[in-house]
Amino acid sequence: MKIAIISTRGIPNNYGGFEQFAEYLSVGLVKRGHEVTVYSPHFHPYRKDDYKGVSIKYIYSPEHWMGASTGSFVYDFLSLRDALKKEQFDILYVTGYTSIVPAYLWFDVAKVSYPLVVTNMDGLEFKRAKFNRYVRRFLEWEERMTLRHSHFLISDNEGIQSYYKEKYDLDSRYLAYGATVYDDYDVAILKEFSIDPNDYLLLIARMEPENNIEASIDGYLHSEQQTKRPLIVVGKTNTSYGKYLTNKYEDNPNVRFVGGIYDFRKINSLRHFSSAYFHGHSVGGTNPSLLEAMAAGCFILAHDNCFNATVLKENAFYWSNVTDITSLLNRLDTLLNESKDKFVTGNVEEIRCNYSWEKLIDSYEKYFQEILKLS
Repeated sequence: MKIAIISTRGIPNNYGGFEQFAEYLSVGLVKRGHEVTVYSPHFHPYRKDDYKGVSIKYIYSPEHWMGASTGSFVYDFLSLRDALKKEQFDILYVTGYTSIVPAYLWFDVAKVSYPLVVTNMDGLEFKRAKFNRYVRRFLEWEERMTLRHSHFLISDNEGIQSYYKEKYDLDSRYLAYGATVYDDYDVAILKEFSIDPNDYLLLIARMEPENNIEASIDGYLHSEQQTKRPLIVVGKTNTSYGKYLTNKYEDNPNVRFVGGIYDFRKINSLRHFSSAYFHGHSVGGTNPSLLEAMAAGCFILAHDNCFNATVLKENAFYWSNVTDITSLLNRLDTLLNESKDKFVTGNVEEIRCNYSWEKLIDSYEKYFQEILKLS
């Protein structure tokens, strides 16, 4: 098969979840003998045309002078236009719909039977708190247009799959992300952050309102933990919301914003040696960072929603608000003694059985082969 992956910020990953997913999936499919191309913006720091056998196609993106949102529309349009040339691919796999829809409107999918356009619907974008009501309406319209202009749909979470079935009576294939269980954690990495193993709390997220970072920090600051263990917050803070958070908590020395970390061994060691891990994502599907936290043996305190619950099941404690968080943290040592071993064992087993990269790559390969036979 010849497969193109479109609408990411390229590989190797130096940005986020879809980029990590694209890296693992593309490399895995290449190892199985398929030809895979990942489209990357021209400013990506990796400059070679090949990454572990995956072809890299660099496309101009005006993000630096138009802004990330507007620039992404142009970048996705140019990527799709290039990928549709001369039937060079069997499958165009699009990771998320928010910036590809104007490009979808440019062609009539009913008249383009080949290559197959497969869209990963990602999370419920119109529910993200950072958007005003007009943007949310636009995103709901984009959602509808994506359903019309895709040959096939993928949901990365059973909750997302149910949403499209219930709202639109449309089927999508449930295919989640993957993670790997490692055992090469390095305690020496903690020295860089002046912390000790099992003596700090950890939060890793993009600085967005719907990730409940502010609630997590407020719950921590109202708890007994603020005098016992520091809270390490990992994620880029150069966004407007990131700046708001760092300004709000700059007088609290135990709330430590350390920026984005893309050295996987470093961030994985931070996960593994943490006392507890906050996962506040509330509107996405299956979040890659959650799977990695599970694989790293984190004791997870998760926002209570169907997306997180379908992944973590009974192997986490859930919260809905600041009061819940404070209550959990005030009992943290007791909860760790009573439940950590059980939760960690359950989550690691869940990763090995249901979210391994090998299983995911196998599922994608079979799915792509299946839909090609149908066409």
